[in-house]
Amino acid sequence: MADLKLTNINWQLEANGSAHHTDEYASKELIVRRGQPFSIMLNYNRTLKPEESLTFTAETGPKPSLQAKTQAVFSISSTASNSSWSAVQQSIESSSVTISIYCPANAAIGRYKLSVQPTSASRTPVGTFVLLYNPWSQGDDVFMPNSTECQEYVLEEFGIVFVGNINRISKLGWNYGQFQEGILDICLASLDKSLNYRKDPATDVSRRNDPKYVGRVLSAMINSNDDNGVVMGNWSGNYSGGASPSSWNGSVEILRKWKAAGFKPVKYGQCWVFASVLTTVLRCLGIPTRMISNFNSAHDTDKNLSVDEYYDESGNPLRMGGDSVWNFHVWNESWFTRKDLGSSYNGWQILDATPQERSAGIFQCGPASLTAIKEGDVDLDYDAPFIFAEVNADRITWRYNPTTRETKPISSDTMSIGKFTSTKAVGSYARVDVTNDYKYEEGSQKEREVYQKARTKLGRVYGFAATAERHPEFDQKPDISGTFKVDGALEIGKDVRLILVLRNLTSEAKDIKANMTAWSIVYTRKPIHEVWKDSLSATLASEEEKRFPIKIAYAEYQQHLTSDNMLRVTALCQVEGGIEVVVERNIVLENPQLVMQVVGDAKVNEPVNVEVIFTNPLDQEVKDCTLQAEGSDLLKEKLKIEVPPLKPKQSSKVPFEIFPTKTGTKQLLVNFSSDKFPDVKAFETINVAN
Repeated sequence: MADLKLTNINWQLEANGSAHHTDEYASKELIVRRGQPFSIMLNYNRTLKPEESLTFTAETGPKPSLQAKTQAVFSISSTASNSSWSAVQQSIESSSVTISIYCPANAAIGRYKLSVQPTSASRTPVGTFVLLYNPWSQGDDVFMPNSTECQEYVLEEFGIVFVGNINRISKLGWNYGQFQEGILDICLASLDKSLNYRKDPATDVSRRNDPKYVGRVLSAMINSNDDNGVVMGNWSGNYSGGASPSSWNGSVEILRKWKAAGFKPVKYGQCWVFASVLTTVLRCLGIPTRMISNFNSAHDTDKNLSVDEYYDESGNPLRMGGDSVWNFHVWNESWFTRKDLGSSYNGWQILDATPQERSAGIFQCGPASLTAIKEGDVDLDYDAPFIFAEVNADRITWRYNPTTRETKPISSDTMSIGKFTSTKAVGSYARVDVTNDYKYEEGSQKEREVYQKARTKLGRVYGFAATAERHPEFDQKPDISGTFKVDGALEIGKDVRLILVLRNLTSEAKDIKANMTAWSIVYTRKPIHEVWKDSLSATLASEEEKRFPIKIAYAEYQQHLTSDNMLRVTALCQVEGGIEVVVERNIVLENPQLVMQVVGDAKVNEPVNVEVIFTNPLDQEVKDCTLQAEGSDLLKEKLKIEVPPLKPKQSSKVPFEIFPTKTGTKQLLVNFSSDKFPDVKAFETINVAN
C-alpha cells in the first residue's frame, strides 16, 4: 500500500467564517476565534487505515514551546476539551477526513502554523490560520454578553468622533475599515514591531493571550514615540512635511501608508487620529472597543490632581508649567476582565494612544479600569492618576508677572474639568453622555469624597498634602462676574462678534479695567498667534450689569487660524480693591457646508453617482481646491479630485462614482480642502442592496 500523503486541505472558509463572525475579513486565509471549534477537511492519497491516527501541532511565534503555551500537540479524541487544544473526527469519506479543532479561550492570539502527523508518516505542514479574541465566547476575557454591542464594538467598520468644545460639540465621520484588505496583517505586524517583541519575542508572543497586555502594547505602538509606531503626533499648528491631522478620514490609509513606508511613522496625528487607529487595530483583533471624547479635558503632569493655568497682566494665556486643559481629548475604552484587580473592576478599560506622559519609561497609557477611576482607586494599574485628573482635576488660575516673576492665585474651580464625556450610541449616530460613568455628580458630597480619597492615595506616593493648599484669595468672593456672549454667527469669513457682560455683585460702585486678548489656538488650547487685543475701563454701579460689544475682524484672524478653526478670547478684569477675575471663551468657527448627494439607489457591483457641492462664502477667490473621498467597500482606495479655483460666492459641483463591492450599511466620507478652508468634511450613510 502507498505511503500516506496529504494531497490538499479544505479550510471550509465560508462555514468557519460565518460561525466565527470573521466572514467580513478580506482574506483567503482561515481566520477563527478562540474558545470555539472550527472544521477542516484533509484529503489524502488513499483511505486511512483504522490504526493510522492523526496528531496535530499548532504553534505561533518565533520560538514555539509547550511550556509557554505557544505550541500545542494534540491527537484525535472522542470529545472536545474545554481547557486545551483538541481535535474530534467529524466524518471520514474514503480518503477525506473532516476534523473539528477546538482551541481554548485563553490561547495566545496571532498567526499559527498547523501541521499533522499520521502514525505511519512524517509530520506534514498543513498551512497557517489566524486566531483572534472571541467576545461571543463566555470563557474569553473579552466576552461581551450583549450581541448588539458586539456588532457595534467589534464588527462595525465606521463610526463618528465627537469634537469641538463645551459650547458646541460636533461630529466627524471615521472609516475604521478593520476588515479591509491587508489590515489584519498590518495589525499583527504592529505587535511584532513593539519594543516588548524586539526585547524578548518568545515571552511577548506567549503573553498575547491577555487583552490587557495587548491593549497596553498597542497604546504604545499607535504613536511613533519610542518605537517608530504608526502615527507621529504634531500639535504645533504647522504640518508641513506631512498631512494635517484634520485631513484624515479613516485608519485604512494611515495603516497602509505605515506599512508601505517600511513601517516608518505616518505624519501627522492628534488625539482623535490615535484613538481611531487604535479602535481599528483592537476591533480587528477581536477586542470590543469604542471611542470616548472628554470636553475640558485636563492634562495633569505632576500627578497632584490639579491643573494650573497662567495669564499675564494683559490677559494673554501663558504656557507655563506642564499642565493644560484641552478643549477636548479622545481616548478609547475596551471591554475585558481584570483578573489582576478583581472582578469588580471588569468591563470597560481605558486605553490612550496619544503620547502625553511616559508610563514605565515609554509613551503608553492604560488599561485603567473605568470603575477604578469613578471610585478614586488611583493606586491600581495602569496610569489611573493621569486618567482620573483628565475628568476630575481641580483647576487653579494664576496671574504671572514676567518682570518680577511673581505668581498670584486668582481662582480655584472644582467643577469645570471633564464635561459632556461622550461616546457614539450603539446602532446610531446619537451622542451618549457617559460623564457619570467616570465620576459622581459634580458638586455632590460623594464626588468630593472620591476626589479626597484619590488625592490622599497619591499624596502618600508623591509626598504632598492630602488637602490641596488653600490660598486666602480663594476664600475671598469676587466683586464682579463676567461672561462672553456670542452675538451672531460664528463662521469663517465673517467677523466674530461677542458681548462681554460684566455684573457688579456688590452694593457699592466698582471701577473696573479689563485687558482683553484673542489668540488662535489648537484644540489643546496651545496659543498659536495673537489675533486681537483691546482694553476697556468702566464703573459699575451697585449690582449693575453692563454689556460691551467686541468685534474681531476676519482680516485679523484669517492668516493665523489653524485647521482646528479655534480662537480663545480672554478678559483679565482688575477690580479696584478686589480680586481679579478672568473671563474666557473658546470659540469654534464653522466651516461652510459641504453638501453630498448620492444619486439613485446603491446596488452591489454597480456604479453609483455621487455629487458634492461646495459654495465659496468669501468675498475673495478660493484656490488650491481638492476633494478627497473614501469609504470601505465603496471605493477601492482614496479618491482625489483637483477642483478649479472658486470666485467669490461661486458654487462648484463635483461629480464622481463609487462602486459598492458588499451589501449592507456603509459610510462615504468626503473632505474638501483649499487655501482658505483646510478641511471641510461631510459623511453619508449608504445602504447597499443586493
